[in-house]
Amino acid sequence: MSDPQQSRPHVSPPLGSPIVTVRGLTRDYEQGALTVHALAGVDLEVRRGEFTALMGPSGSGKTTLLNLVGGLDEPSSGSVQVDGQELAGMNRAQKSDLRLHRIGFVFQSYNLIPVLSALENTEFVLMLRGVPAAQRREKAMQTLQAVGLAGMEHRRPSELSGGQQQRVAVARAIAGEPALVLADEPTANLDSRTGHELIALMEKLNDDLGLTFVFATHDPKVKDAAHRVVWMEDGRIHHEEHQ
Repeated sequence: MSDPQQSRPHVSPPLGSPIVTVRGLTRDYEQGALTVHALAGVDLEVRRGEFTALMGPSGSGKTTLLNLVGGLDEPSSGSVQVDGQELAGMNRAQKSDLRLHRIGFVFQSYNLIPVLSALENTEFVLMLRGVPAAQRREKAMQTLQAVGLAGMEHRRPSELSGGQQQRVAVARAIAGEPALVLADEPTANLDSRTGHELIALMEKLNDDLGLTFVFATHDPKVKDAAHRVVWMEDGRIHHEEHQ
């Protein structure tokens, strides 16, 4: 992997058909006598192979939008399509199945299972899919090697640095070759160099495998790496930048 401190030229992969289509999306929350409009009519399309950052101040709606795209929350109105499937028509089991097979998640807090090794955490989604043990172990080993953790397969999260834990989280997210990876503030708990390394890793996965990434982030390093930056403010898309 190239030096993460060196900026790479942006070479956008060929973009395919839309993998995320959001139309008229709203999300309201009740806080006592107040109604908070977390999203206020968002339209967004993300195409296959994009490396997209959702940027904006706290409370702008970035994480809410990510959660709605991932089927982790219910909109107040509007529609979300992921990989050609309309989420509004799905029950809880169907949404779980979509997340299991088509969406990878990377969270700020890593969300690793403490009692499992790096290898077992990476295997976890494949196990839930019913992939045979030998096959999923081989795939998990290959994925950990791809994210730079060869030789650390049997360490538990408590035996890994923050950056290494986040690499395991990325490995878990991509081991099942999802159509879409949603990353919520993935560099927030990392020092600057480790954050650069993680972004470089995800850029490489985007370039080499054509994985679609959508980030909710405050991190200017993610902004600089993204092919497309969607700026949000007060629950709306304010403007976009393409790089």
